[in-house]
Amino acid sequence: MYLVKTPWWLRQLYPALIWRIRNDEKTLYLTFDDGPHETATPFVLDQLKQYGARATFFCIGKNVAAHPEIYQRILAEGHAVGNHTQNHANGWKVTDQAYVKEVQEAAELIGSNLFRPPYGRLKRSQHKKLLEQNPRLETIMWDVLSGDFDTDLTPEACLGYVLYHSKPGSIVVFHDSTKAWSRMQYALPRVLAHFSKAGYRFAPLTAPEKGMPV
Repeated sequence: MYLVKTPWWLRQLYPALIWRIRNDEKTLYLTFDDGPHETATPFVLDQLKQYGARATFFCIGKNVAAHPEIYQRILAEGHAVGNHTQNHANGWKVTDQAYVKEVQEAAELIGSNLFRPPYGRLKRSQHKKLLEQNPRLETIMWDVLSGDFDTDLTPEACLGYVLYHSKPGSIVVFHDSTKAWSRMQYALPRVLAHFSKAGYRFAPLTAPEKGMPV
């Protein structure tokens, strides 16, 4: 079970995490987790380029090591990157020490103060230790979850989730991964087309000055 739209009370419980951007302009923040991937990530980059869109890629360290040329393309085309741990660690299942090590290992490959915990699972104690290591760390969650990772979800339903729930300032999660490929491949081009026609721009999560986190 997962929540497509992040409820207000969850944001209130974890105010130190960034869930959406307070922005009155028609701006969406598309994010992509788990890459770089040899097929999905180049597809995403090609689609973004067609619309002059910028996005944020939360990369797994081992995947950056496996596909450095794709990682460099992400950077060269003006997108932001973030740390998604070295091996997609589940914060609820590992010790604080092991989790911090996962983030530190990935940080050697990914030069960014942006961080997203895999599965959205992060203990308060882990977050505290990460901030002790890097006080500038910005932990990015999301406002809208596309559900593209859900193998029981149709591509049409994935698209519908994003179209219905996204508002100005929304942080939207897609995945550039094998598991999400069929749904993301269908939904992303249509999301870009729909919101571009509606006058939206697509921006990377480069720094807090892009808007106020809420």
